Amino acid sequence: MVTVEEIKSAVESLPEDDYLRLRSWILEKEWETWDQKIKEDSKKGRLDFLIHEALEAKEKGNLIDL
Repeated sequence: MVTVEEIKSAVESLPEDDYLRLRSWILEKEWETWDQKIKEDSKKGRLDFLIHEALEAKEKGNLIDL
């Protein structure tokens, strides 16, 4: 198994183009994980409070056009 320190060292020695490709891949993986978490939370009702907050703000006239 490769250690984190070994990975860090390998990343630091990458040519810039390879580093940028790796960075993009990592960021994409992070967004995919985030999207999946949001979907799961939504299905489980964990984000319903946002709907209630938005409806309450609309009732009070506190919404602004973007």
